[in-house]
Amino acid sequence: MHHSTLAETLLGGDLHQQIANKHLIRHFGYIGGRWENAEDGATFSVTDPADGTPLGDVARLGARQAAASVDVADKAFRDWASLLPQDRATHLKAWHALILDNREDLALIMTREQGKPISEARGEIDYAASFIEFYAEEAKRPNIESITSHLPDAEMEVWREPLGIAALITPWNFPAAMITRKAAAALAAGCTVLVHPSEETPFSALALAELADQAGLPPGVFNVLPGKAPEIVTPWMEDPRVRAVSFTGSTEIGRLLYAQSAATVKRLVLELGGHAPFVVFADADLDHAVDQAIAAKFATSGQDCLGANRFLVERPIYAAFCDAFARKTSELTVGPGLSDPDIGPLMHERAVAKQENQVRDALSRGARLLTGGERHPAGALCFEPTVLCDVPPDALVFREETFGPVAAIAAFDAEKEVIDRANDSEYGLIAYLHTQDPRRIYRASRALQYGMVAVNRTKVTGYPIPFGGFKQSGLGREGSRYGLEAFTDIKFICRDWR
Repeated sequence: MHHSTLAETLLGGDLHQQIANKHLIRHFGYIGGRWENAEDGATFSVTDPADGTPLGDVARLGARQAAASVDVADKAFRDWASLLPQDRATHLKAWHALILDNREDLALIMTREQGKPISEARGEIDYAASFIEFYAEEAKRPNIESITSHLPDAEMEVWREPLGIAALITPWNFPAAMITRKAAAALAAGCTVLVHPSEETPFSALALAELADQAGLPPGVFNVLPGKAPEIVTPWMEDPRVRAVSFTGSTEIGRLLYAQSAATVKRLVLELGGHAPFVVFADADLDHAVDQAIAAKFATSGQDCLGANRFLVERPIYAAFCDAFARKTSELTVGPGLSDPDIGPLMHERAVAKQENQVRDALSRGARLLTGGERHPAGALCFEPTVLCDVPPDALVFREETFGPVAAIAAFDAEKEVIDRANDSEYGLIAYLHTQDPRRIYRASRALQYGMVAVNRTKVTGYPIPFGGFKQSGLGREGSRYGLEAFTDIKFICRDWR
């Protein structure tokens, strides 16, 4: 059966009945190679954002189990870290193969609990698997480095050693890839891992744990603890044996984790909020810029930290850009993720209310509504893809991360002006730049205060690139060889042979 036809038959159905590999639906936490219920039997419910259909209950593990999970990971660390790198790589490759074997089931689980269009969910599974394959190879790369000695009769070496236990705290918008991007690097380095997934999307994380178990990862090496974040994460933050914390989520929570890590001086990787500018100069290829703007704004229904938030267009092409962008936006389809629309439901009611509030605020400050602006009848959590133009700098949509399908556009007149406006943000994750002037590309790429700059394109992410931002968009990098650094310590050896 064709994918789209299959999806249409599954709308609103029972998740367990829909997937082929029934073992992927897990309702308990995974600690030390065992599936654990909450000590008090507590659970929380997961629903499909497309229509509110209950998908099932998941054990709400507590603080005692979180503390015990550190013991388990600590016990497993010594053996895992001492494995030959190629043996760790073999485990990772087996995990990678199982994820690809179960791609369709994993995508279906993701769409049902997260809401994203099924084709995007399939793409995320491929993306998630790619990090595991990449770091399986990178596990074998770190080498002992010799240093030319500055002391007589001394030999000097630098070793990279596994840091210890890594706590990974992951969001709902990429419930598989944000786990594997962190976990694969930590596991390749020789660390053991504790994962706390979002309460909105635990089934994707638990399915990955099931496949890790099937892949033969030793007990205690990869653990997943669903539950309330304060109850799970606080014991990890307080325990000095948890040496690294990697978090993807809001800047607000990132600041809290930063403060909590001080007492035990943890290594931090923080991938926080974004407020991406999309800058279009008059010499840009207008049609291409509009197409890329659609991709930059509406992927993952706008619920993406890389999503373009502020469209700044040079005045000579401003009207043409607004018209073309609004026309293409109005043609986007909206609906439940399994029908594979362009825009799926948002994650929760708070997200929909935020779109309404930002639209209302912008209009009250003089912006014009070109298309959208309302809830969509496709579902209670669906919002029309929306375009606002003539948006003033003080509008909420230009000051806050939108995390939804609302695009805000304003005109600019000079290069320095637009660079200053683009940089006027506490965030610095990614900036999008469209121009055909190679000198301007160089100047602007250097001047933009962002960890990543996409020039005349939108898609930049993948396993080989160092993902991360400047300023309050975070610390450290994920992906690429740089992604291993957070999970290793440098040891210097100085030997005298006399």
